[in-house]
Amino acid sequence: MSKDEPKPYGVSDLTYNRYLKVPELLQLQVPQSEPAHHDEMLFIVIHQTYELWFKLILHELEQAIDHMNGGKVLRARHFVHRVVEISKVLVAQIHILETMKPVEFLEFRHRLMPASGFQSSQFREVEYLCGLKDKRYLHFFSSRPEIVEALEARLAAPDVRTTYYDMLRAKGFGVPDNVDPDYLKADLAAEQQLYDALLPLYQDPEANLPLNLLTESLVSLDEYFALWREHHVRVVERVIGHKRGTGGSSGVGYLKTTVDKRMFPYLWDVRTRLVRQ
Repeated sequence: MSKDEPKPYGVSDLTYNRYLKVPELLQLQVPQSEPAHHDEMLFIVIHQTYELWFKLILHELEQAIDHMNGGKVLRARHFVHRVVEISKVLVAQIHILETMKPVEFLEFRHRLMPASGFQSSQFREVEYLCGLKDKRYLHFFSSRPEIVEALEARLAAPDVRTTYYDMLRAKGFGVPDNVDPDYLKADLAAEQQLYDALLPLYQDPEANLPLNLLTESLVSLDEYFALWREHHVRVVERVIGHKRGTGGSSGVGYLKTTVDKRMFPYLWDVRTRLVRQ
């Protein structure tokens, strides 16, 4: 046997399949249609893959928060940037569903009720971790106390947005104590204080390069999640039109109301305040 050839392995050796639990993973795609419709496998795999990406996004953003708390700006930016790259995949991945003909989806869609993507608890965790803490979503998980508990923990914990502003404040930037967007809209003095704190990051990016890179990565994260929402709306409209969602929502109508959500609204708005040097 050549030294370059793979070695045969024994029953106790770690293998690719054992490490990744491939046999168990491949048993998790269970169609509800009888007989199983060909396209239901596509539908299941796409959505299971999204859940894996959401798990990784939570994992990476928690690490970014830890580094921001430690004042390690570039290290925090590294993990935020990784999530941006994952988000690009999320946008592209949704369009694979467009290879499913609308009439084919109708053959098994009724089997999904009342399940809905609206019930993705991990996606709600992602939103909460990024600062979009809408408590109204807790109601939709009332029959699953363990999910409510996890979401309430996310609501109570520091998020990326507040941690970012805490880090700026610790570094001497005059960030107001309360950075909740609803509060700032009602307190014009505090809002102006935040603009004044953010402007140097953009007016003189070279003097604040690590912070500028992190800030722009947060904007990119916000941008790609907005793009994912927009593409999601268009794909759903293309596949089911304006039918109601399987979970009872208005479908496309509801999805359109989410497109303009912003995780870091003042990182967008500050651009309007920039002046020519």
